Amino acid sequence: AAGLYVVATPIGHAQDVTLRALDVLRRVDVVACEDTRVTSKLLAIHGIKARLTPYHDHNARVAGPALMERLREGGTVAYVSDAGTPLISDPGYRLVRACGEEGIAVIPLPGASAVMAALCVSGLPTDRFLFAGFPPPRSAARQRFLAELSGVPATLVFMESPRRLAASLADM
Repeated sequence: AAGLYVVATPIGHAQDVTLRALDVLRRVDVVACEDTRVTSKLLAIHGIKARLTPYHDHNARVAGPALMERLREGGTVAYVSDAGTPLISDPGYRLVRACGEEGIAVIPLPGASAVMAALCVSGLPTDRFLFAGFPPPRSAARQRFLAELSGVPATLVFMESPRRLAASLADM
C-alpha cells in the first residue's frame, strides 16, 4: 500500500531483521536512510536491490520535499536508520509529521530498538521509564539537564557517545 514505512533495522547483527521488514525493503519505490553506505551493506547481505536516497539532519530540508512529492503521488517509501528503530534521536519525525499533516499513511514496522534492548537487560525497573535522549556534551549543561530529571519517578534511559561515557557517568 502507498505510504511511508518506518522500518526498524538490526542494531549489530544483520539477521536481527524481521521478515516483514525485508519484504517491505524489497517492494518499496525508494529507501530513505541516514547513510546509504550502511544501508546498502545490510541490503546486500539480504540480496535486496533497492533505490536508496539519503535523509538525515544535514539534508532533511532538501530531501524531505522530494520524498513527500513521491508519497503524494501514491508512492512507497521506507525510512530506515543506520541501526535500530528510526525516529529515535533522528530527523525522521519531520517526515512523519508532514505525512500526518497531508493524510499520507505512516506504517510502522517494529523491530530492533537499542533503547528497549538496553532497558530489558539493565536489571532496572521496566514498568515505568523515560527515554531522555542524548545528554548535552559539556559538563555544566549536562549537570543542569540531569538535575531537571532527578525527580522523575522512573528508570531514566540515555544515549551517550562512547568517548563521553565516563564523563557523563561521573556527572550522574
